[in-house]
Amino acid sequence: MDAQPTVKYVATLLLLSALVYTASSVTHYSIPEEMEVGSVVANLAADLGIDVQTLGRRKIRLDILASKKYLDVNKESGDLFILERIDREYLCTSKTVCYLKMEVILENPVRIFNIELEIMDINDNAPYFRRDTINLDVSESTAVGERFSLSNAVDPDIGSNSIKSYHLSESANFDIEIQTGRDGSKFADLILKKALDREEQAVHNLILTAVDGGVPARSGTASIIVRVLDTNDNAPQFDKDSYTIHLTENAPIGSLVVKLNATDRDEGSNSDITYSFSLYTSEKTQTTFELKPDSGEIRVKEMINYEDFRIYDMEIIATDKGANSLSGKCKVKILVTDMNDNHPEISIKSFTSPVKEDIAVNTVIAVVSVSDKDSGENGQIDIHISDDLPFALKESSDNYYELLVSEPLDREKVPEYDITITVTDRGNLPLSDNETITLELLDINDNVPQFPQTFYTIPVMENNAPGALLSSLTAIDPDLHENQYLVYFIIEKEIVNTSMSMLFSINPENGNLYALKTFDYEIEKEFLFHIEARDSGVPPLSSNVTVHIIIMDQNDNTPLIVSPWRAHGSVVEEKIPRSTDKGTLIAKVIAIDSDSVHNSRITYQFLHNTDATLFSLDQYNGEIRTMRMFSYRDSRHQQLVVIAKDNGEPALSATVTIKLSTVETALKTYADMTEVPLGYDIFSDLNLYLVIGLGSVSFLLLITILVTIVLKCQKTKPSKAAPPCRNSVISERNSTIADSTLVSNDAYWYSLFLAETRKGKLVVRQPVPKGARYVVSSLPRSTGLTETSDSAASTLQYSK
Repeated sequence: MDAQPTVKYVATLLLLSALVYTASSVTHYSIPEEMEVGSVVANLAADLGIDVQTLGRRKIRLDILASKKYLDVNKESGDLFILERIDREYLCTSKTVCYLKMEVILENPVRIFNIELEIMDINDNAPYFRRDTINLDVSESTAVGERFSLSNAVDPDIGSNSIKSYHLSESANFDIEIQTGRDGSKFADLILKKALDREEQAVHNLILTAVDGGVPARSGTASIIVRVLDTNDNAPQFDKDSYTIHLTENAPIGSLVVKLNATDRDEGSNSDITYSFSLYTSEKTQTTFELKPDSGEIRVKEMINYEDFRIYDMEIIATDKGANSLSGKCKVKILVTDMNDNHPEISIKSFTSPVKEDIAVNTVIAVVSVSDKDSGENGQIDIHISDDLPFALKESSDNYYELLVSEPLDREKVPEYDITITVTDRGNLPLSDNETITLELLDINDNVPQFPQTFYTIPVMENNAPGALLSSLTAIDPDLHENQYLVYFIIEKEIVNTSMSMLFSINPENGNLYALKTFDYEIEKEFLFHIEARDSGVPPLSSNVTVHIIIMDQNDNTPLIVSPWRAHGSVVEEKIPRSTDKGTLIAKVIAIDSDSVHNSRITYQFLHNTDATLFSLDQYNGEIRTMRMFSYRDSRHQQLVVIAKDNGEPALSATVTIKLSTVETALKTYADMTEVPLGYDIFSDLNLYLVIGLGSVSFLLLITILVTIVLKCQKTKPSKAAPPCRNSVISERNSTIADSTLVSNDAYWYSLFLAETRKGKLVVRQPVPKGARYVVSSLPRSTGLTETSDSAASTLQYSK
């Protein structure tokens, strides 16, 4: 254990002795920078006296004192070769001599060899300027020979490869002078060899080139931009030395006469110009015209009159704003041109207004005169009015004109006229004037009142309230005042012992038409008369209109059952044989309604039927027939209640009760007795009342016919607005009873036939065609059921 430290100590001593020996010997090599990788620098084995065969065994290695391993040793051949490209400027930034130190270490035994490798510079870098552009500001007044320092160029190479000289691009104004510093560096100064003129060339662009001494030589460039600073060395100059301006008199104040323009080749404040009048410009000129100091505009300041001044002379000075201001001047002559500056004048000497609208054509309504202070064509005047007016101008003497009516006037179309009389001179720029007069027209009564319609049809519902407003009939009169005020009245005419003024009334002021009575459709159905509208002019004018009043029907009449006849009350008793066949006509209910066609249509229904399977009722003709034969189970007494209802809204109705008694005796049916008239009691109560009623109606009808004939004979020629074939008053009933006869125009009663009552019977001999007039006679009969009387037969007739 004690031997091991001893061995280590001896080895350490040997190593230290070897190091001391090695340090005393340094091997030097020199190579250029940028050698290719793999290039051999030297053979260390040969140079250091080392057996090549032992290099591997002795573990030769290379230790370089640098951040990178630039070289290495080939252990087989002993060659020192380039492992990585060497850049001297990178390795030795600021040194003129560049060494790369390294150690070669061998073992068994240990030996260390010091090696210094000098890196030689090559021209691998071009010169460059720290700033690519050099800016210089030089005043144009700088003296020739003035120097300006420039930034020097830099070249990382050394020795002959560093910067050798500078070159300047061709310039007429500048040159360079090369200077050498204490460290041998080269730099250049820019020298002004010729005076500068900013107005000729404001900027000079130069190229400075730095060249090194290497082979081949390398170079770098920088741009030199010389900006020439201005000095106030140029005076303002006008575009022209003199100006002649033609200006028309009466030019508007503020209008532009001329805009002067002076230029200064300097810049900045040295080129800013102000304009002013010189002392040679008269006070009158300066008060008449205004000179804008900044823009050089000359504008009109006061009204210019050709008759006062014809020529204005002025001298204008343009001055710059430099430190030592310079100025230029020009002359301006303004010639005033005469113009047509006096307007023609018009004067109304006489004028008549208002005038009547029927004033005669060619009547003079006004006299005017015209004048113009100018002379020549400027003083010649043309006068006119609008062609759309119904007036004309006629020259009566020099510069005097008459205004005439050229067309008929109508106040209702144009109530007044604004007449504009225009006068225009014949100058180059014609002037004009005008005068407007207003002519008012007075109204005359020349328009007839006019209704909007020529024929009025007014429907009026019957049973109207007396005094009800029927319509408003208003006429229009375009005239004025009393010629426009209208009065309305009904043109009187007699009708059936009365007059229109008793039936209708019209408000004379507004034309409202009223009914004075309640109308009954069943008595009078329409009225035809005329209404006149008359104005209050002198003489008055009027027009009339035809009015057709149509009475509209209301359902105000209850149906009247005329068959079967009921002597007392509403119950009718009948006897029928029990052996009556199916379909046998037992009775026929007939009702009449004096309303219009629509309201008078009757339908029949059972209100009560003892046996609904035994009897049927036709709803349209009222026939009651058996639906089957009587059986022993049927009651001997049957009661039928029939209602007759009209077609109005609301519907009105009447009822009749028929009591039937069946007898075993063979009785004649209604069908068997169609041609057998029965005896009647002429003095029965019913016939007495009927004769009195029919006699009264016949008398009234006869009076109506006579009055109508008299009115037709006395009737004047009908109005154009009236229908050609209408009576003034039409009153006709759909059905009336006269001379014991029922007259009806309604074809609805086509099915009237035999209906028996206790006092008489009706007989229908044949069907009644549509549109025929029916005459139904009502005849009493004797109390005997089977008795007949040929002379007392009752017949239903018709006439076309």
